[in-house]
Amino acid sequence: MRRMTTTLLLSGSMLFGAVSAQAALPAEATLYKNPQCGCCDAYARHLEAQGIDVAIVDDVELGNVKLQAGVPYGLGSCHTIELGEYWIEGHVPMEAVTAMFDQQPDIDGIGLAGMPIGTPGMPGPQDAPYEVYAFTNQEDAPFMTL
Repeated sequence: MRRMTTTLLLSGSMLFGAVSAQAALPAEATLYKNPQCGCCDAYARHLEAQGIDVAIVDDVELGNVKLQAGVPYGLGSCHTIELGEYWIEGHVPMEAVTAMFDQQPDIDGIGLAGMPIGTPGMPGPQDAPYEVYAFTNQEDAPFMTL
């Protein structure tokens, strides 16, 4: 009986851990983009598949949004996302987004420069490591390599 109780407690703890990690992601996001960009819409659909309601804003000056977000000059992408108290720049894989919300670092956000093939919203297989960076006040630092 003791063994079954221990197994049930461990199983419940693991299930709660999985649920709480997903619960750390905000329920809503705002994606700022150029109106003609289709890969940005694909990234929005990727977020929606994760249970995040995405509002798309395509009538704003992206440079001003990136400046407000703290994205370093030269490390931008085709869209900028406001997600909770953080910013996501570009086609950042969910593994990095989830890690940021799990760790809750004191940063403005994370980004992935350019439009790398194989990332959410971009077609094709991954052909190089994804160097995700953290940023604060237009300064960047490595965050994770995927």
